[in-house]
Amino acid sequence: MKKNGLVLALCLVLIGSLFGTVQSAQAEGEGPNYNGNETIQNERLHTYDELVKSLEQYAKRSDDMILEVYGQSIKGRDLYLARFGDNEDNPTVLFLTQQHGNEALTTESALEVIKYLTNNSKQVQDIIDNVNILIAPRLNVDGAEGDVNFSLDDYVAGTHTRYNADGFDLNRDHVNRDQPETKALHENVIQKYEPDFMIDFHHQGTQTTLGDTDEYVSGSILYPTNEGVDPEVRERSKQLGAIVYNAVDDKGYGLLSKYRGGTAPTISRNGLALEYGIATLLFEMRGMADHYYEPYVLGQKSNGYLIQQGVTAMKAVLESFVDGSIETVDTSFWDTLPVSGSKGEEHEDEH
Repeated sequence: MKKNGLVLALCLVLIGSLFGTVQSAQAEGEGPNYNGNETIQNERLHTYDELVKSLEQYAKRSDDMILEVYGQSIKGRDLYLARFGDNEDNPTVLFLTQQHGNEALTTESALEVIKYLTNNSKQVQDIIDNVNILIAPRLNVDGAEGDVNFSLDDYVAGTHTRYNADGFDLNRDHVNRDQPETKALHENVIQKYEPDFMIDFHHQGTQTTLGDTDEYVSGSILYPTNEGVDPEVRERSKQLGAIVYNAVDDKGYGLLSKYRGGTAPTISRNGLALEYGIATLLFEMRGMADHYYEPYVLGQKSNGYLIQQGVTAMKAVLESFVDGSIETVDTSFWDTLPVSGSKGEEHEDEH
């Protein structure tokens, strides 16, 4: 057996010398883009039923996780919230994913973090002892299923859409709250648990670059920019962004730019900071599961590095409440962080 193992090892070394060292794919780089000639597959993404099953399984693993239904979608699907920690003396952080149904990898990140938080380790207990955690995975459950009251024939795959079942953009509904999904989020999560911090995870197109360079980014971040936001809230938002930026930058597989976003209060990044005084951060990750505009589509069923980027961001934020770095982190990087550019046409302003 030892001899066979040695022969196998020598063969692997020889193969490596002939073909070179295999380099791991990065979250940025020249791909993976949709080129119009491949099949879009989403098998690795959780369907709604699979999402619910996973959440229920994780809740059974740990006494620290409370799984709640906080509302229903237009099509009657339950909206789920995973809660950890209930100490009124601790800060509360909310991670929100998939306001847009075609921005799916962010929910995969959230599920990984929920799984991590149910492992009953000392490290996890330290987190739960220092911060209350709210994770609302997949606000737009109908759009993610493609179960909508309009045609998706002009989409690349016809499986996921940005809009809810009645064609509304949930991330433009944070003032009036006309849609049942955003109404439930505000009344039964935000107003009930009063988070101090929130990261809203989205996806942008595949062509976003670091400033005017030709280098694709793996994501973009931005604090609230509405002029009515309290300066202290904006500074805490910048601190939140600094924790995320440093964590992703340290990993080496990510490259972030400063998102080119607007000031409208209807967008959660601005509206929640303005109305509730929540320190908010927008995190736009690269590429989408489906879209009618081809340069926005990833062209593959998933991307492990992008999922891990979301996990890295969430874990770093949680750990920053344990070691106190959220209060002392340097935010000066925002002054020099290149604003997002694009190699191709920009189709929509903010996601």
